[in-house]
Amino acid sequence: MIPAFGVTNLRHAPSLTPSEKFKLFARQAFDPFQWVAAGAQAGLSQAENTWPAYGQGAAGYGKRYGADVADVTDREFMSDFLFPVLLKQDPRYFRLGHGSIKHRAAYSLAQEFWCKSDKETRQFNFSKVLGAFAAKAASNLYYPPSDRGLGLTMRRSDTSILSGMASGLGAEFWPDISCKLFHKCGGI
Repeated sequence: MIPAFGVTNLRHAPSLTPSEKFKLFARQAFDPFQWVAAGAQAGLSQAENTWPAYGQGAAGYGKRYGADVADVTDREFMSDFLFPVLLKQDPRYFRLGHGSIKHRAAYSLAQEFWCKSDKETRQFNFSKVLGAFAAKAASNLYYPPSDRGLGLTMRRSDTSILSGMASGLGAEFWPDISCKLFHKCGGI
């Protein structure tokens, strides 16, 4: 089960305070699921010898695991706390929950680029976009020297945004899928 702490079914939920945004960041970044997912990603990276400068064996796995945990923490900090507080934007995904599949899919993909401000207006989601680029720029501090640089940072940022779009699709449709397959209805 993938946690969905940053998802709400409430279309007009009150804006989060800076303290609540910090709690959301901490809850998402330090949930045990993230540690398990980082472990799986590190194992896959080791098997594919991604970041060969980290080496193999337990030491190489540990470096990959640390980098994956740092990636998640950086992304959550930048996208769900720092930029949302500075730019007064709500980092949550507001589930639509009704309409055609095509309409809901388009809506969910757009959420990576459009958000609700703390004043409840719609605006460009600078928090998610800047957060993706800032987090991946920060990764240049701990990735091996051969895996750093502007081009790699831009590609990783693009991947992060695409991952956010996929998460939006999951957040939008998982309650429906869960209801149909597992008869666990009731939303997120």
